[in-house]
Amino acid sequence: MIFGHDKVEILHLPTPLERLNNVSEDLGINVYCKRDDLTNLATGGNKLRKLEYFLKDAQDKGATMLITEGGAQTNHGRLTAAVAAKFGLKCAIVTEDKYPGEISANLLLDGMLGCPVYFVKDMETGRQAVIDKYTAEGEKVYYVPMGGSNEIGMLGYVECAMELDKQARGLGIGDASVYVTVGSMGTYLGMLIGLKECGSDLSLVGINVLPYAEDAADEAGNETALREALSEYYKRVCDFFPEYSDSWNITPEDFNIVTHYIHGAYNNAVDTVRDVMYYLARKEAIIIDPCYTGKTFEAVVDGAESGSIKKGSDVIFMHTGGLPGIYTRHHRVELERELMPYMHIDEF
Repeated sequence: MIFGHDKVEILHLPTPLERLNNVSEDLGINVYCKRDDLTNLATGGNKLRKLEYFLKDAQDKGATMLITEGGAQTNHGRLTAAVAAKFGLKCAIVTEDKYPGEISANLLLDGMLGCPVYFVKDMETGRQAVIDKYTAEGEKVYYVPMGGSNEIGMLGYVECAMELDKQARGLGIGDASVYVTVGSMGTYLGMLIGLKECGSDLSLVGINVLPYAEDAADEAGNETALREALSEYYKRVCDFFPEYSDSWNITPEDFNIVTHYIHGAYNNAVDTVRDVMYYLARKEAIIIDPCYTGKTFEAVVDGAESGSIKKGSDVIFMHTGGLPGIYTRHHRVELERELMPYMHIDEF
């Protein structure tokens, strides 16, 4: 139980924290990977930690259906559908994106899990229309926000931070820097609160991949907008948990975030990101995705190569999943083009 809230135990925890020996030798820093990609439903990922708490809340409220929202290729939506299937609930996903012209990656898995995806023109009216449709059909709908990022969802990563601190201390790296993706903010803020709550010496570095400013290429504008969004989110969390929040003492200065790796857009195909995807696959046989973990791991590699991460430093890379993203069409075509030389057709 975290801050008075219980969960439904879905996952096989703790997830591993493993040293990446080949990468560490190559980069001259000690790189560890927290394997939250190995959570155990529907190809895994970080959202399942959040969904343990959402599921308990939904069950307590007598819900028969989960409805959530996100991009067309939402990892969170896929894992919400997985939890619903596992626990006998209905599920639907709402997206404001246009239909991409093919059923691939997460959309394929959504269908396999029996979850309809609604492509709407306006999120607010479309979401409500979907909720009204299923309510009229007799379902008791429980709404899960985008990315599972609200006061309840972030509890999954409060718990993860405490788990990670214990593992890191056991390995003698209790003062390592932890690199984690920042998208809808729940994973990052939950980890920051969790590290404060347990008095950890781990430091958290958030790599932003989702633009918060109107101009996605404006790094300074994105940082300002993200800091404001995090401050507002943190205030909501403090108001929700007033009996616990006094001890956290988190200020905007505690938000150690980097906006350089947005690369001008959300979920865009970027050659330098693919380069580190290949690098990690060929060094450690670990697959990362082009939208989230690829950009975060790029920050680790860049830091080691530029010297901003000092030689011999301990770094923990949070692998939050996202594997289906490599099969999204605009990423897949670039990967196929670059990897075609590995295909030797009728050579012998």
